[in-house]
Amino acid sequence: MAEPERTPDGHFVVIDGRRWRATDPEIPEEAAARLRGLLMRARRDVGAALRAQDSEAEREARARVHAAKVALGERGTPWWEQDHAERRQRWEHGLEQLG
Repeated sequence: MAEPERTPDGHFVVIDGRRWRATDPEIPEEAAARLRGLLMRARRDVGAALRAQDSEAEREARARVHAAKVALGERGTPWWEQDHAERRQRWEHGLEQLG
């Protein structure tokens, strides 16, 4: 699978003509892979909760999706506006929280 198109500044990827915030490139690959796995698990859990019509499980799973996306730098304060220490703290906190 080819890498998605990026905006010239590297802050966004473009998928089907829509811009999405790119993952923070400063996150070490091992940590980023772990966060992506946690994100995918949370997304699967959202689907399972919807199928089961379990609103509490859905709420919890959506909160984990949000936490993973914040940790990856795809939500919250833009990673390019944070210094190195803030960026590191963001993804480390996400791993601890989701862990």
